Amino acid sequence: MNRGARTMDKKRLEYYKKKLLARREELLKTIARTEEEGRTADDDPTVDLADKAANSYTKEFLFGQTNTDRSLLQLIDEAIGRIRDNKYGTCVECEDELQQKRLDAVPWARHCVSCQEKQEQGLL
Repeated sequence: MNRGARTMDKKRLEYYKKKLLARREELLKTIARTEEEGRTADDDPTVDLADKAANSYTKEFLFGQTNTDRSLLQLIDEAIGRIRDNKYGTCVECEDELQQKRLDAVPWARHCVSCQEKQEQGLL
């Protein structure tokens, strides 16, 4: 069923793996830093009500950022798994080969452009 896919050369695969691992490490640091900032946002007991409201907003914003970062981290981990399973560079839906430009821009991409559009429209 692997229609358009061909095996990516090892050098190119290693390039994407390094890119994914570097982005993964960066995300882990960002998540840890964001969680620490969220914990310390309410530490000062002398702040007034307006500051508490601002701190609450900041914590909510940081929480949202952490969730976004965790979602991206999961996509990166899945991409690393596809490298390990020799399935990287093909669409998880139709199994067509992903364009190199797409992988360069979004190395954790799961879908080809066509399937990604269907996903975003709720058709997958």
